[in-house]
Amino acid sequence: MKNVIVTGASRGIGRGISLDLAKKGCRIAAVGVRPESDVGEYLSELRALSPDSFYVSADISDEDAREKIVSEAFGRMGKVDILVNNAGIAPKVREDILHMKRESMDRLIETNLKGTFFLTQKVANGMIGAGCGEAIIFITSMSAYVSSTSRGEYCVSKAGLSMTATLFADRLAEYGINVYEIRPGIIETDMTAVVKDKYIEKINNGLLPIKRMGKPEDIAAAVSALAFGALPYSTGEVINIDGGFHIRSL
Repeated sequence: MKNVIVTGASRGIGRGISLDLAKKGCRIAAVGVRPESDVGEYLSELRALSPDSFYVSADISDEDAREKIVSEAFGRMGKVDILVNNAGIAPKVREDILHMKRESMDRLIETNLKGTFFLTQKVANGMIGAGCGEAIIFITSMSAYVSSTSRGEYCVSKAGLSMTATLFADRLAEYGINVYEIRPGIIETDMTAVVKDKYIEKINNGLLPIKRMGKPEDIAAAVSALAFGALPYSTGEVINIDGGFHIRSL
């Protein structure tokens, strides 16, 4: 049985990832910001697939919360084989970068970049100390390289997270811990619900070679492949799950 930490686990992409891994026999330490009392439906579904899985209510932007995640995961599971860094937030208000507030930038950097970086640091050191650890998977975004001037803080946070994945891939290879970056494209979740109609129109007008929005299950399939060792002689790899958006064509 593989022991897996999944952050941002109770909704959207994280929900799809955690349930898919649970279905395939993994024990999940599911991390989310909401209290456990608010995620009952999700937990019932998770435990029906993996009875030993559990929930950790914690905000990765907080240092004490990161310590709680690591302590509970290693304490209850004994070892951690896989870390899936999925947690992330979007701006509360989309604003042109000429008017974007510093508070919005700070909020996204604290969670998406710094929170994920320092959680990875803690988990990686725990893996090294326990002589375990197989893979760390970062869920970034096409926004790591695509300009969106009405949500620049999100793009900056994801670009930084992409380099974070590269850095940890370089540093952890000697310990046999492979690190991967998965870049989702336009995925149908609650985060994209407010702009879904706009994206569908763009897709219908030729934005993507694969003419549909992605689903959390599309990301989950890629995570499962990596978690179960599909690319053993690869680290630092970027995998685009974006309907072919990244293809340049004339």
